[in-house]
Amino acid sequence: MREYIVSALFLLFVLPASAQTVPAGWKVVKDSKAACQIAVPPEWAPLSESGGAAVFHDPATAIAVVTSQPGQTFKPLTEAQLKTFDIPKEKMFENSAKRIFYQDRVSTGSEDPNAFSAMVPGKGGSCSFHLVFVPSITEEIARKIALSLGPVTEGAPPS
Repeated sequence: MREYIVSALFLLFVLPASAQTVPAGWKVVKDSKAACQIAVPPEWAPLSESGGAAVFHDPATAIAVVTSQPGQTFKPLTEAQLKTFDIPKEKMFENSAKRIFYQDRVSTGSEDPNAFSAMVPGKGGSCSFHLVFVPSITEEIARKIALSLGPVTEGAPPS
């Protein structure tokens, strides 16, 4: 429970434009304000009509959520923040002026989910992302989704 609270607080208070990568054939999912986006594999489906989330089969298998924080200035995490959020160094994949990307939950079994979080600078704020997925979803796919996070680009395909 603590890791969910820490993740939620982190996403609300410390939230990130890096070059986003949308793999060929993937679907773009925009947040409800159409300010930020991620890309998901073609077999994923929108969670609802309001946007901002996609699932693979069902939310218990995998769910990816993208949100925007208008006015939220992005900056890398400090050492003190990393300790407060209890993010181990080996699970912090990037903590730069372009992106924060880390694993905030590690699976302990085949039905126990993993979780990734990422933040990047957006247009007039920050974009954030959270993905919860069971081990049957490869870490490679999860990383590609995370690295696709960015502000909505002109001419982006519809959600």
